[in-house]
Amino acid sequence: MKDNKKRFQIVDALLIVMMIAPLVAAMAIKVLTTPASEGISITGARILFTIPMPIQDLIISEAQVNSWLILITILGFCLFITHGLKEDKRDWRQMAAEWIVEKVDDLVHNSMENVFHDSYAPFIATILAISACSSLMSLFGVFPPTADVNVIAGWSILVFALITKNKLKAGIGNYAKGFLEPIPVMLPMNILSEFATPISMTFRHFGNVMSGTVIATLVAWALQNLSAMVLGWLPGFLGDVPFLQVGIPAILSVYFDIFSGCIQAYIFAMLTMLNVSGAYPAEAIAERLAKREERKAKAA
Repeated sequence: MKDNKKRFQIVDALLIVMMIAPLVAAMAIKVLTTPASEGISITGARILFTIPMPIQDLIISEAQVNSWLILITILGFCLFITHGLKEDKRDWRQMAAEWIVEKVDDLVHNSMENVFHDSYAPFIATILAISACSSLMSLFGVFPPTADVNVIAGWSILVFALITKNKLKAGIGNYAKGFLEPIPVMLPMNILSEFATPISMTFRHFGNVMSGTVIATLVAWALQNLSAMVLGWLPGFLGDVPFLQVGIPAILSVYFDIFSGCIQAYIFAMLTMLNVSGAYPAEAIAERLAKREERKAKAA
């Protein structure tokens, strides 16, 4: 019994390390690969290395590396919170896991009209977790993957594929017919609107996260210079301490990194559910099934 308990605690400790180690690795990569610079510097994701490829070299940036580290952290959390679950004994982990599953299921069920859309709950939970955790990485001084338009564009392309898959459930003919509605002259506008969805989702999420990062950086830089200008006369090392930087950047970080980051994750998930659910041609499918039943009845 004691051996089982000790083994259980060892696995728990390893899973906790699995959650924390990627964050430490991300901060270490940031420190080791960032060149020394003076003044303010606002750039995108830095390129860590390049892999030669036949057609085009594969660029590995810190946004990609941090995304994989976030996935490892989320995997460690999922394994930790589900470790040792039993049907006859409920503990805080099982209650937390059940609460998360119930909340995501309720969100998907209330936001998506069709019953079969409940199967999208794991996908929506993944979007919420990855997006929120990506934005929260800026709290550790690490480049958040959501501040890279390429990362968000990848998510949006995946959502666009799901939207198109739903539209094709009534057949290719019905999908193509939709481009000619309400009148054929609307064909160019309908084609543009088809691709506007992933583009708008990409730039909405990226713009909000990136703007918050830029504003917070500019305010911190301005307060540092203002502190040197107003309090630089203090003797010794006190003149070099940016006293005016204390407090205000932290408040901005609470808004831009925590509140805004989580809100943007929720908005992206809601847009995903609404667009995927709205693309489902329920009427066309019902009409198609009715015609099929009618043909069967006539044949009988």
